[in-house]
Amino acid sequence: MGSMATLNVKYSSLLRSRILSSPKHYMPECFTGKSVNSSSKHISLNYQHDQNKKSKAIFEIRASSSDEQYERDNDDPTAHAIECIEYIKTMLSTMDGGRLSVSPYDTAWVALIKDLVGKDVPRFPSSLDWIQQHQLPDGSWGDEHFFCAYDRLINTLACVIALRSWNVHADKSEKGIRYIRENVCKLEDSNTDHMPCGFEVVFPALLQKARNLGIEDLPYDAPIVRDVYNARDRKIKRIPMEVLHNKETTLLYSLEGLENLEWEKLLKLQATDGSFLSSPSSTAFAFMQTKDENCLKFIENTVQKFDGGAPHSFPMDLLTRLWAVDRLQRLGISRFFDSEISDILSYIYRHWNADKGIFSRSDQEIVDIDDTAMGFRLLRLHGYDIDPKVFRNFKNDDEKKFFCWGGEMIESPTPIYNLYRASQVRFPGEKILEQAENFAYDFLQDRVAKNQLLDKWFISKHLPDEIKIVLEMPWYASLPRVVTRYYLHQYGGGDDVWIGKVLYRMQEINNEVYMELARLDFNRCQAQHQIEWLYMQEWYADCNVKKFGISKKDLLLAYFLATATVFELESTKERFFWAKSQIVFRMIEFLLNKESTSLDQKTAFLTEYRNIINGLPKTESVNGDLEVVDILLETLHQLLNESNNYIMNLQLRNAWGEWLMKIEQGETSINEVEAEFLVTTSNICAGRIAFKEDILSHHEYKTLSTLTNKICRKLRQIQNEKVMEINEWNTTKEGIKKMEIEQDMQGLVKQVVETSGIDKRIKQTFMSVAKTFYYSAYFDHEIIGVHIFKVLFEPVI
Repeated sequence: MGSMATLNVKYSSLLRSRILSSPKHYMPECFTGKSVNSSSKHISLNYQHDQNKKSKAIFEIRASSSDEQYERDNDDPTAHAIECIEYIKTMLSTMDGGRLSVSPYDTAWVALIKDLVGKDVPRFPSSLDWIQQHQLPDGSWGDEHFFCAYDRLINTLACVIALRSWNVHADKSEKGIRYIRENVCKLEDSNTDHMPCGFEVVFPALLQKARNLGIEDLPYDAPIVRDVYNARDRKIKRIPMEVLHNKETTLLYSLEGLENLEWEKLLKLQATDGSFLSSPSSTAFAFMQTKDENCLKFIENTVQKFDGGAPHSFPMDLLTRLWAVDRLQRLGISRFFDSEISDILSYIYRHWNADKGIFSRSDQEIVDIDDTAMGFRLLRLHGYDIDPKVFRNFKNDDEKKFFCWGGEMIESPTPIYNLYRASQVRFPGEKILEQAENFAYDFLQDRVAKNQLLDKWFISKHLPDEIKIVLEMPWYASLPRVVTRYYLHQYGGGDDVWIGKVLYRMQEINNEVYMELARLDFNRCQAQHQIEWLYMQEWYADCNVKKFGISKKDLLLAYFLATATVFELESTKERFFWAKSQIVFRMIEFLLNKESTSLDQKTAFLTEYRNIINGLPKTESVNGDLEVVDILLETLHQLLNESNNYIMNLQLRNAWGEWLMKIEQGETSINEVEAEFLVTTSNICAGRIAFKEDILSHHEYKTLSTLTNKICRKLRQIQNEKVMEINEWNTTKEGIKKMEIEQDMQGLVKQVVETSGIDKRIKQTFMSVAKTFYYSAYFDHEIIGVHIFKVLFEPVI
C-alpha cells in the first residue's frame, strides 16, 4: 500500500514466527494430579465429563491441530511475550496523531503545490518521489492487499495528474492511464457501501483537471463515468453553500471537489493546526487557492512526519487511542498495559466535550456518534463522570432515529454497533440511552436479517459475525474469556481496512503483534486452566461430591464460570475458591433442604460447622447415618484451610461463620446470600481485603451486597425454571430484559463504576459475579456447552 509512519522497533523475528511452545504453568498449592504426559488427539465435551480419561495429556490436546505451527523452534515463549508487550507499550506511549498509512491521493495533491518563490518546480519534491516509488506492478496506486475499484481508480488518477503536471516519469503515468482505461468499468460492479468519502465529488474534479492538462486516452465519456458525474450534480444541488461557508461540516473534508468557494469565509473555519478537517488534500487545494501560511504549515508538518507522503487524514489522535484500547480489551491483553491505557483515557477525557461529544481528532468542533459512543463507553467503564446527554446531538426527534453526524446520507452498521455497545452501560433513568439501545438493536437486527452488513467506514470479513455475536450476547451476560475467544476469530489484525477518501490502515488498531500476544496469552492460560480442571475432577472424586446430587457437568460449569471471569495465570487460587465455594454451597443446600435429612444430621452438621469456623478440631463420626455429614464437613474443613496464608484462612472462616449465623438465626435463607458470599470469598482469596476487614461492614459494600443478592436470587430462580423447562426459552430470554432485573443491573453498574471510597477492584467483583448469574440464566445449555469447549478446550491457532 505504501509507506506508513511506523514504530521503529525491531520485531521481524516475532512477526516471522508463531508463539507456539509449551507454556510454563502456575501450579495450585494442593495439586495432586497423576499423569499429565500421555497423549490425546481430540478433546470433546464427553472428555470433559469422563473421569476415566482425566489423565490424558493436556499438553497434547493441540495435536488435533497437527500442522507445523506447534513444531516451530520458539524455545522461550515468555521472551516472545515480553517482546510483544514492550513493542505495544512503546507504541501506545508514542501515539501522537496516529500511525496511518499514506494515501497516494492526498500525496498527489500535495505534490501539485508549486515552489513559493515563483520557480516552476514542486514545493514538495519528496511527495513526487513517494509517488514514483509506490506504483503497484499493475500500474495502479492504492491499497496493495485489498482491491477496491473506487480506491484504485481515484488514487491512480490523482497520481497520474501529479506526474503529468511536472512532466516526470512518463512511463509510470502511461501505465497509470492504461490501468484507468482498462479498469474503470469495474466501478459498475463495485458496492457503493465501500465507496470512499466524497468520491462522487472529487473523482469528476480530477477528471476535469486531467482534461485541462491534455491527458488523452482517459475514459471521460464512459457510461459509468457519466453516472458518477450525474451523482456529483445531484449531491452538489443538495449542498447548503451558506452552511458550508459559516459552520464546520464534513464538507470541509472535500473542498478540492467543490466550486465557487468563498475563501475569506472558509479560512475562518480552519482547525488550529491550519488544516481543513485534518485532510491534506483539502488543505493542499486550499493553499493553492489562498497561499495561506497556516495551510502550508500543516502540509509541511504532515509531509515531514510521513517521509514525503500524506495520509488521508491527520491527526486522528482520539480515534486511534480509543480503538486501540477497545481492541486490547477484547483481545484479553489489556491488563499488560494498565498504565498506558490510564494515560490514554485521561487524554480522551481532557478532550471530551460534555455538551457535544468528540470527533476522530481533538480540537475539532464537528462531532460524530462513532467516536462519541466508543469514548463514552470506555470512559464510563473506567470511572469517569460522563453524561449521556451528548447523544441528543445525534438523534432525530421526529423519526426517533440516530445518525452518525448531521446530513448523513447513508446509514452504516459500525457507528450504530458502537452506539449499541455504549447504550448497554447505562445508569437508571438515562432515557436517551434506552432510546439508543432500542433503535440500535432494531437497526442491526434488520441489517442482519437482510444480510446488509457491509460498512462504509470499515472493511472486515468478520464484521457480520462480530455484530451477530453482540446482538446474541448482551453485555450483562458477557464473560471476559468468552468475549475474547470469539474476538480472537473476529479480529482481522493487519487484514482489516478502513475507508476515508481512500482505503487506509492504522497500526495502533489493526496490528499483527496484538494478535500474536493475544494468541500466546490465551493458549498459555488455557493450558493452565486444563491442568486445573484435572485437579478439580480429582477433588470432586476425593470429596465424593456426587453423593450430593452434583454432577460432573455441574462441577464443570462452576469452574468455567470462575475461569471465564478470572482467567489470569496468577489467579489459580481465586478460581479454585470461586468454583469450590459454589459446589460446597450446593452441597450444604442439598443437605439442609433435603426432606430425608434428619434433625440429628442437621444438628450434627451445624455443630461441627461451628467448630470448624472457630478453628476447633473436627470430632469423629459416631454412626453411619452421619456419613454424608462427615463428607461435607471434611470438604469444608479442607476448603477453609487450603491456603498457606493464615490471615486468608481466618478471613474465610469468619465469612463462612457469619453466613452460618444468619441462617441459624433465620435472617436469611441459604441461596439469598449466595452472590454476596461468592464476592467476599473471591475478594479474600485475591488478597483485596487483607488486613481490611472493616471494608465488609462499609455501608457501600453492604449496599452492593444487598443489590447483588437481589439480582442473583431472581436470576437463579429463572435459571431453575429453565432447568425445569417451565417456560419456552426464547420467551424467558426476552422476559429477563423486561423484568426489574434490568433496572437493578443498571443500578449495579452505576454503583460499581462510580468513584467511591472502596477499591474499584473490590466493587468490580460484584459486577463480575452478577454477570455469571445473568449468563447462566440467559443462555441455554447447548450454547453454554459451546462456550465451555471454546474457552477451556479448543486451542487458538
